[in-house]
Amino acid sequence: MNTLSDNLKYNMARFIPLVSVLFLLASCFSKPNNAPAGPKVLTVSVVEIPSRDITGQISYPVSIEGVVNNEVRAKIPGYITDVVVDEGQHVRKGQLLFRLETHSLSEDAQAAKANIEAAQVGVDQLKPLVEQNIVSEIQLKTAEAKLAQAKAAYKSIAANIDYANITSPIDGYVGSIPFRKGNLVSPTSPTPLTTVSSTDNVYAYFSMNEAEYVNFLQKTPGKTLAEKIVHFPKVQLRLPNGELYNHDGKIQTVTAQVDPSTGTVRFRAVFPNPEHLIANGSSGIILIPKMYPNAVLVPKESTYEQQGKTYVYKLMNDSTVSNVVITIDEEVDNLLIIRSGVEAGEKIVARGVDKLHDKEPVIPVSMPFDSLANSIKTIFE
Repeated sequence: MNTLSDNLKYNMARFIPLVSVLFLLASCFSKPNNAPAGPKVLTVSVVEIPSRDITGQISYPVSIEGVVNNEVRAKIPGYITDVVVDEGQHVRKGQLLFRLETHSLSEDAQAAKANIEAAQVGVDQLKPLVEQNIVSEIQLKTAEAKLAQAKAAYKSIAANIDYANITSPIDGYVGSIPFRKGNLVSPTSPTPLTTVSSTDNVYAYFSMNEAEYVNFLQKTPGKTLAEKIVHFPKVQLRLPNGELYNHDGKIQTVTAQVDPSTGTVRFRAVFPNPEHLIANGSSGIILIPKMYPNAVLVPKESTYEQQGKTYVYKLMNDSTVSNVVITIDEEVDNLLIIRSGVEAGEKIVARGVDKLHDKEPVIPVSMPFDSLANSIKTIFE
């Protein structure tokens, strides 16, 4: 029994160190659970840059006036006794707008009437005496001249009384009324009593700088300015609330002279205004279509900005991405028209550019360009 027990102890003593060595070796060759993993390669969507015809827009601020825009002024000095219309009211030609005080004029008219009557009596008395050769005909003519003067004086005063009733010169809408009852006005007042505007059609005035003007003319068909005006494209108007006006306009005139103080050329467009939505004195933005044939297009979503520059990530042949500066001609909806930086046929990262770094390897997955630029159907022609 002792011999068996001794053998067992001896074998166990030899086995335990062997097991320990095996565990130690296993721990050396096995990977710890917390060992750092290798760099993860991002999967990114990429699109091929197209080249297509697209219509953009150039915009200019405009000031708007009624086609007919008449200032209403007093023809005689006087105090306003009545303002019989309100701002924004539609009036007809000849409709009364203001009344001026006529008390002193009425007194002058009565005196003038009395002078007419007195002069008429003198003429009536002289006529039979001339016929009887009692007085000379010269005396009668002198009396008749005095009668004519009296009548002219009365007529002038009566006209002034009539001028005290100030009426509208046209059919249209009354503008602001800076004067009220009791104000003294005169023909020399710097501010008109009001303005009456016909706004069935409205003029939109805007200006281009000299370079824009030359470019615009060069790209418009026609040999002369008159021919080019005929071929000017229809224009749109963006209202102050940001909405597009529902009637197109037409450029009618160009000054064809550069204002030396501003370096600009003035244009005038006309818009129909049947609903009278646009008031005289309004403002807005005029939108002129501009064609870009074979334009290189990049979705705005595929770009990012840094230090005032715009970048895209271009896919390189080695499946890395390179950040490239692009120059933009114009933005049309969610698309950028590119002047330089990338070319049609090249591929760029479509989405997730904020997660990338220059020279980073990626796994590219192609996606259709039109699925990214979801408004493309509404802007291509």
